[in-house]
Amino acid sequence: MRQSPLARLVFGASAVVFSSSFCSSPGRAGQAVQSQQPPLKPPSTQPQSPSSQAKKPAVEPPAPQSTHYPILLLVQGPTADDGKTWSVRIGLKGPERFDRTGYPPIPLEPSDVIREGTTDAWTYHAKDLGTGVAVSVHITREPCSDPAATAKLAFTATVDHAQIGSAHGCARVATELFPKINNQPTDDDDDLKNKPAPPTITHFKPPIAVAYLNAGGRLIVKRGTVARAVPGKGGYQPALSHDGKRLLYTAEEKSAEKGDEHTISVYDWATGKSTELLRGSVQQPFWSPDDTRIAFLKLDGSKWQLWTMPVETPEKAALLYPGEAISLEGWVDAETILAGDLETLSWIREDGTVKETLSGADLYGKDQFRRSSANTVRVHPLNPDLLLVSAELPTPSTASKNAPSAKEAGAQTGQVFFLYEIQSKRRVQLSPANLTCSFAEWSRDGLQVFFTGREPSGTAMSIYKMFWDGTGQTKVQDGFSLVIGQ
Repeated sequence: MRQSPLARLVFGASAVVFSSSFCSSPGRAGQAVQSQQPPLKPPSTQPQSPSSQAKKPAVEPPAPQSTHYPILLLVQGPTADDGKTWSVRIGLKGPERFDRTGYPPIPLEPSDVIREGTTDAWTYHAKDLGTGVAVSVHITREPCSDPAATAKLAFTATVDHAQIGSAHGCARVATELFPKINNQPTDDDDDLKNKPAPPTITHFKPPIAVAYLNAGGRLIVKRGTVARAVPGKGGYQPALSHDGKRLLYTAEEKSAEKGDEHTISVYDWATGKSTELLRGSVQQPFWSPDDTRIAFLKLDGSKWQLWTMPVETPEKAALLYPGEAISLEGWVDAETILAGDLETLSWIREDGTVKETLSGADLYGKDQFRRSSANTVRVHPLNPDLLLVSAELPTPSTASKNAPSAKEAGAQTGQVFFLYEIQSKRRVQLSPANLTCSFAEWSRDGLQVFFTGREPSGTAMSIYKMFWDGTGQTKVQDGFSLVIGQ
C-alpha cells in the first residue's frame, strides 16, 4: 500500500514525538536523520601497505539539530479573568490559528521557531493576519495540569499577543485537528489542493424574522418565507422586536402648522396594522431586551437627548439622559443603553448615570475612520467586549497631511465595517474591499454579520451576509438596512 509524502512525513514526526530517548539528533519538522554505513568490500587479495593500514575512517559530519519540536499541537488554557478558554493550533509550519471563547478565530502566519540551546523548550513566532502584530508561543517539555483535561499533559505553554496580552496553559499532541495531514487516501496532491477548505464556523442559526427596505424604498417584514410590505407612506430606521412579531420604524410627516415632523410607529405582524406611538422631533427607536420598553432620541431645543417609554403607554415617555446623544445604538442589557456623540460612546444606566465610556479616538483610531452621526455601533449579543462598527473612511480633505491619500495607498473609499475589542483595543476590518458597506448587524447567535453593500461606482444596494471571521460572504437579496428579530 502506497503512502503519500505527507503521510510519510507525519509518520516520521510521530516517531520523533513518542520516542522514549527523544532522538539525540532529529531533523527539522520531525524528520529523523539516519547515518548510513559504507558498504562492505570483499577482502583484498593484495597485501596492504603500512600506510594504508594506518589510515583512519572518514569522520561523518554532525547531524543537524531539530529546531521544530513538536508538531501538530494544541496549546490551550483558561483566561485570567473570566475563566473562558483560548487555544492555539501549531501545525507543520508553526502557529496557524488563535481561538478565544466569544471571539472569531484569528488566523496566524507562522515565521521562525527557536530552540533554547539544548533544552527541551521552543519559541514559535507568528503574525496576526488581521492586525499584523507579533504573536509568540513558548513550549516547554514538562508535565502540565489542565483543569479541562483528565490527565497531565506533556507540555507547558505561554502565548503572547502584542494587543491581547499573555496567557498560560498546557499543550498536547493533537493530530486529530489536522485531518488533511492524517487522512490522505491517495498520493494525488493536486486533488487535495483543489478541494475547498472546510468552514471554520459551524452550527450557526439563520434568522427567521427580519425587516429591510427593498430596492423601491418600501419597508418589508419577513417571517420565514412570508414577506409583507408595511402599509402607509413607508418608513425607515426599522427595529424588530426580539420575538420578531412587532416592528418599530420612523416616518416623515409634513404639517402645515408645524412643518416637517417625524413619527415613531409600531407594525404588528398578527393584525397587519401600524399604530402611531409618538409624533414630533423623534427618531432611532429601539426595543428593550424584554420588548416592553422603547428607547429613542428626541430633539429638545438645540440638541438630541435620550428618552425612554413603555410600549403600551407612550404618553409616559420621559427624559433619561440630559446630555447630548446624536446616535442611539440600542440596549446592551436590560438596564443599560448605548448612545453617543461625535466624541464619546457612553453606556447609560436606566437611572440616567453613565456606567462607562469609550472615546472616539480609541474606537476609530487616528485618521483611520471618520466620526459621523451616520456611523453605527452594535454590541455582540453574547460578548459585551466585542463591537461591530460601521463607519465612514476619511476623505482626502479630512485625512492627516502626512498620511497618504486613499488613492495613493490603494485603500478602500466610502464606508466600511470592522470589529473592535474594547479591552485589547484590537481592530480588524471585515468588510470586503470591492464594496461600499453600511448598516452592519449581528445575527442573534453572533456568528454572522448582515450588511448593505454596493459597488463604489453604482447606486444599486444589496444585502449580504458573512461569518464573523470574514469568510462565507453571500448575497442575500436586493435592498438595504436589514435588521434582525428572532
